[in-house]
Amino acid sequence: MKKIGIFLIIILILGGFIYVSSMNSKVEPVGRLAFVKLANPDMYPGHPHSELLASYAEQRGSKCALVVHMAGGSGYSHYKEGNVTILQLGFLDTKADMTTTGIDFTDVLSTFLFGIPEDRYRYRADGIEFDTYDEAMNHIYKLAEENGQEGPIPMVWHGTVKRNSPILNPGCGFPLYVHLSWKECGRIATYYYIIKGSIFPYLNSPYRNYELQHASELQYYYVNNLLNYE
Repeated sequence: MKKIGIFLIIILILGGFIYVSSMNSKVEPVGRLAFVKLANPDMYPGHPHSELLASYAEQRGSKCALVVHMAGGSGYSHYKEGNVTILQLGFLDTKADMTTTGIDFTDVLSTFLFGIPEDRYRYRADGIEFDTYDEAMNHIYKLAEENGQEGPIPMVWHGTVKRNSPILNPGCGFPLYVHLSWKECGRIATYYYIIKGSIFPYLNSPYRNYELQHASELQYYYVNNLLNYE
């Protein structure tokens, strides 16, 4: 019983620390949005994952939601999904693209321990390229304010994987989710949000079983341009 009591005290202290470190954050790290693409473009009004993200925002009483990506050819423009404004932010990694090259576990360990170097990423939102984190996030926060946001913006990483296992590979946008959580909420809270966010779609996404059971098919359709709806 004494050991259980000590464990509970540690959990309570850790929970309090995470709460305090996150209370002034302008984002709420929620977790992974998806495992594989269901349609291309990635996000647009009426897209299943877009509607799902809007529902997450509405559950939290939020007028905006943010989805982060590994930048491809998109401009990552914001748009309306019902009453929710979907904000998008892509990052360009100067070192690697793990959605296509696989996971570099040395890099993962380094990031986990030390965070992401300030000069590693460039950013894109609404067709604008940003050289620094602050420039990119000032743009996002201004858009959120203009669209009536009050309180932290729910944030997800896109999570889709083009090839190989979407269970082993956290997918599109994960490094930026980690980076943003680290900057906004601190290191210890980020570890919590990584674990919580990785579990999140298994508990909350209505598409999880379909995506995982048909992952190889959907990945084939995507890389062969069979999911395009533009």
